[in-house]
Amino acid sequence: MTLLNALLLGLIQGVAEFLPISSSGHLSIAQNLLGLGMEGADDVFFDVLLHLGTLAAVFAAYWADIKEMVLEFLQMIGDAVHGGSSQKKIPSARRLILLIVVGTLPLFLILPIKEHVEALYGNTFFVGGALLVTGLLLYFCDRIRKGRKNERTATMADVLLVGAGQAIATCPGISRSGMTICMGCFRGFDRRFAVRFAFLLSIPAVLGANILQIKDVVEAGGIDVKLIPGYLLGVAAAAVSGYLSIRLVRMVADKGKFGAFAYYCWAAGAITVILSVLRALNMLPWLNPAA
Repeated sequence: MTLLNALLLGLIQGVAEFLPISSSGHLSIAQNLLGLGMEGADDVFFDVLLHLGTLAAVFAAYWADIKEMVLEFLQMIGDAVHGGSSQKKIPSARRLILLIVVGTLPLFLILPIKEHVEALYGNTFFVGGALLVTGLLLYFCDRIRKGRKNERTATMADVLLVGAGQAIATCPGISRSGMTICMGCFRGFDRRFAVRFAFLLSIPAVLGANILQIKDVVEAGGIDVKLIPGYLLGVAAAAVSGYLSIRLVRMVADKGKFGAFAYYCWAAGAITVILSVLRALNMLPWLNPAA
């Protein structure tokens, strides 16, 4: 049963991470409300590990962009060593690197309150309310004028605001992809670029979260080796389903129909709040018992 739960949670992570419906919110509901957690595993740590699977999906889907940025980064180092660049125009890949670095900065503001944010993971009342907020963002995103900004024309203020949205989305129930895509669209990004930038921006965020969480686990005594098969299965499921979800979001972006997910978020949020109330009143004993 533990392996089945790991598979289900991996699928939830992969689908909900890239569709703008909040993977952390859905994992919280599955683990804290429906009792689908891995026995003996720390829910927050497993959540962070599952993000490694979706990170692999981002690398697979945007390998050309990532490869170009890596090569451009090496070129930047070479230019610095040799005393400057001979290129008159900054390559788009180099500017994209700068935008991602600047967009990641707001996440550092979350570090002092990291434990408080993680504590929200077990609060399904908060998660339900946050899903309702995500629905509002998506609803209004479809009703704004389409923008034209890309990596060459987006400003530092633009990406800082997108990054601020990503920082807010560390709260479970606020969709990271939904928040960053919507913030990009609100700032006039071309919809395809808003999606592309949102997913590329997740790379340093996910890597940083995994480094911090693994550090905490090591300091706490390490990982139970009995849980490793479940962890690996969950990560693999998240990677495969995540890649397929990225392809779906690209199609949705082309048609400009992000708001279609708003109704799902509203329904999921409302049901979560109602079930949380019923659980608190002990009216549905089949639900995972309240902590």
